Amino acid sequence: MKRRDFFKSTTAFASLFSASTLFANSSDNNFEKLLNEIFGLKENSVENYEKLNKIKDDYILTEEEYIGEVKDSIIIESKSDSNASIIKENKSILEDVFIEEKFLSAFKSVRKKLNLVQSHVGYGNFNIISFDEMIKIAKYSSQIGNFTKDELAFLESIFYYDPSIHGFYGKKISLNITDSINKKEVVKIPYTGHYLFKGEPEKIYYQMIGDIGESLTLTSGVRSIVKQTKLFLDKVQSVNGNLTDASKSLAPPAYTYHSIADFDVGKKGFGKANFSSRFALTDEFLKMRKLKYIDMRYTVNNKDGVRYEPWHVKII
Repeated sequence: MKRRDFFKSTTAFASLFSASTLFANSSDNNFEKLLNEIFGLKENSVENYEKLNKIKDDYILTEEEYIGEVKDSIIIESKSDSNASIIKENKSILEDVFIEEKFLSAFKSVRKKLNLVQSHVGYGNFNIISFDEMIKIAKYSSQIGNFTKDELAFLESIFYYDPSIHGFYGKKISLNITDSINKKEVVKIPYTGHYLFKGEPEKIYYQMIGDIGESLTLTSGVRSIVKQTKLFLDKVQSVNGNLTDASKSLAPPAYTYHSIADFDVGKKGFGKANFSSRFALTDEFLKMRKLKYIDMRYTVNNKDGVRYEPWHVKII
């Protein structure tokens, strides 16, 4: 496939605006009440929950640490290309798909607003926030403001495009950008800032802790479409707009198994190395491989076009 700009090679997608309730008017401008309604908080507990969500042990990863290093498992051939929409310093990538330059403004503003929404709702709650909830939170917060039509169009494009155009062949998990996580079906795992789905995922996680030891921890659990979008766009930014590189480390928003069951584990105190091939050298991983009731989602040379992820536990 020849190198081409992202928005020139996307598949058509249906607009959600005509049928969506995203822009419904409301006279309720009480931001704390809105958070209570979304996350089931008790009255006057917003300050307390924000403090709790900011508590992290040393082994909890920041977003910057999570997106990791693409170069850990990717070999890149490059040459100078002054015609690239987004160009790496002194080089661009052959056969790669980049965000077209005219969409950079929306790309940047969307990332800024996603960061602000996460700051407002807390690190843990952001993992399970829905698209509609994100829109409402932005609307009622004077520090964020409404998502513009251009920003919403960009978000839809990132969700509905076909990533096989740049070599990602994973299964589409979420069909609609407004698909949401049922908060009654998830449980927050203490001292991690992450959630797991109740049932098999939670059962397997605690079974792993029992068999491997307390040095193992949950590093990423349930991710809503909004959460996956933020992680994916952060990765795109870190590789200078290259969606091909980004998708080798993070599934595009509609394609993550974290939205239905899978989770990531790591070694306490191992930091961002938990999301590199170095995790495969730890005692925790060696013990994992001996457990017959778990398997990895992304093995070496997997058919999805994703880098080797020894930390990613396959549930479904």
